[in-house]
Order: sequence, then structure tokens, then C-alpha cells
Amino acid sequence: MMFATQLMNIALSIAFVTLALAQIMSMARLVMGPTPGDRILALDTMVINALGLVVLLGIHQGVQIYFEVSLLIAMLGFVSTVALARFILRGDIIE
Repeated sequence: MMFATQLMNIALSIAFVTLALAQIMSMARLVMGPTPGDRILALDTMVINALGLVVLLGIHQGVQIYFEVSLLIAMLGFVSTVALARFILRGDIIE
């Protein structure tokens, strides 16, 4: 049983580091992105990475509230991505 716990901690650590690196690379794309489409995609990727970090934190701590928070982050990220894309394409969010 102790071995399985150690493996889980190692896997969580690797996942945390990987998602943190992905978040840093997305921030770099957000700053350097030559087009607005690249920047929107970078923001969406950052939302997904943040979602993964919140889920991993919930698994690590064993608290279920993080999973509800992750649902709220996912909904907010989707709506904000669609709104930003509509604003850049049409100049209006609500017609």
C-alpha cells in the first residue's frame, strides 16, 4: 500500500510540473503571438491548464470542492473564449 501512495505522489508531482511548464509556454505565446487568433488560443489553453492544475490540486488534497470549482472555471473559460472571438471577428459581443 505504501508503494502505491509513493507512485501516486510521484505521478502528481510530474503532472504538476508538466502543467506548470505548459502554462508558462502558453503565457509566452500570449505575449509573442503575432495575431489576435494566436492570443485567443493561448488564453484558452491557459484556462485548460488552470483547470488541470485545480483538478490535480483536488486529487492531491482529497477535497471535492476543487472539482466543482473546475466546472465553474471550464464554463467561464468557454464563455469568455467565445465572447472574445466574437468581439475580434465582429466588433460586437451581443447583437
